Amino acid sequence: MTQALIVIDVQKDFCPGGALAVPEGDRIVSEINALMGAAEVVILTQDWHPAGHSSFASSHEGKAPYDMIEMPYGPQVLWPDHCIQGSIGAQFHPELQADRADLIIRKGFNPAIDSYSAFFENDHDTPTGLEGYLRTRGIDTLVMVGLALDFCVNFSAVDAAKLGFKVTVRETLCRAIDLNGSLDAARDGMVAEGVTLEAANG
Repeated sequence: MTQALIVIDVQKDFCPGGALAVPEGDRIVSEINALMGAAEVVILTQDWHPAGHSSFASSHEGKAPYDMIEMPYGPQVLWPDHCIQGSIGAQFHPELQADRADLIIRKGFNPAIDSYSAFFENDHDTPTGLEGYLRTRGIDTLVMVGLALDFCVNFSAVDAAKLGFKVTVRETLCRAIDLNGSLDAARDGMVAEGVTLEAANG
């Protein structure tokens, strides 16, 4: 058992009709379910923000969603309120077979810092514990799918590669926000770190 499938943030708020909808975010669910059915280990990540999180535009007077601010840990995009703990929007997409998960990693629960990556908060230093879980289970190869390709999938893949895991991102089982060229930048950054980008049948 050396490979795990990591399914990133396939939640209601990131799908059409949600607070931070990724275009066609719901179109990938059935194929992700099929992939989970064949995977040895399945890990889900779940965005899990307290109300009034510092990454929400509503927490900053005069700011609008998608404005940029400087936080102590660096630049931060301000988002619409989304994936608030216990809310309907924070739930997994209803068709996602979440019961297949060996582990669910919740992230973004610290009100002072955002968390895109499955491995670290946005200070790139505070761990989620996922690395230790993978190491103790002897897993060294990761396949990543989910939302959004240019943010949480990207940060997770880059961090995993830097930690020494072999990482493949199946692009056709991801969807992107593409904010001001973020998709092309994410692809370039992932490839530069040794992440393999491939189609679902690649």
